[in-house]
Amino acid sequence: MRTALLQLNVSDDPVANLEGTLGYLRQAAAEGAEFVLTPEVTNCVSTSRTHQNAVLQHEEDDITLAALQAEAKALGIWLLIGSLGLKTRDADGRFANRSFMIDPLGDVVARYDKIHMFDVDVSPEETWRESQGYRPGTQAVVAETAFGPVGLTICYDLRFPKLHAALAGAGAHILTVPAAFSPVTGAAHWHTLLRARAIETGCFVLAPAQTGLHASAAHKTRRTYGHSLVVTPWGEVQMDAGDVPGVYITDLDMGEVAKARGRVPSLENARPFDGP
Repeated sequence: MRTALLQLNVSDDPVANLEGTLGYLRQAAAEGAEFVLTPEVTNCVSTSRTHQNAVLQHEEDDITLAALQAEAKALGIWLLIGSLGLKTRDADGRFANRSFMIDPLGDVVARYDKIHMFDVDVSPEETWRESQGYRPGTQAVVAETAFGPVGLTICYDLRFPKLHAALAGAGAHILTVPAAFSPVTGAAHWHTLLRARAIETGCFVLAPAQTGLHASAAHKTRRTYGHSLVVTPWGEVQMDAGDVPGVYITDLDMGEVAKARGRVPSLENARPFDGP
């Protein structure tokens, strides 16, 4: 199956970002991609909750979702929108960080809200409190597709192996990890964690990422790590996009899932235990 990971460098302007994403999507389809994936927060990278409140929309009104659904239908492809920042009607006003699986008819066949919030102190100069602006999801999701079941995760979810084990246990053959990873933690942990999740589950891991310095007209800018990866079920890095935005094409042999799980059947060998 020919797959394309879109590595993006979006700004805090959803309208401006959409044009570039559509261009990459069309390029991927022209190069034969059947399944295209975009990174976390495809519509807007922003460090300002005030700005996000001004530019983000509810799901039913979101221009990025509507346009990408229409384009997936026009191109006849499967599309994972890694995530969109969306307004909710929660009383506390927090947003959703939501991933969408779109089929070749342009329909949403699965949606997933990021469960694990990035509340960390990377260094004295870099602290994050995602939960102040975004409310966590509660439901793990496996999307049924023409090429097999796909387990949906987002960015910081990567650090929680029980989620990925549950998705693989529910039938997933592919795990998606769209991200906007910090350069510090990316350099230290990104490749290792993605390879570990693939090895543990015998799944392909597809991780489209944001990259570079993200333009902002109104507030502090943000930098992300890039290195969109495709990891095989045996834990090998099949593709590394480096730090340049663009369309990155690779072919997946879905037979590798059964092959890896046959060699090391860790999902079958897992046992419940007590304690400690």
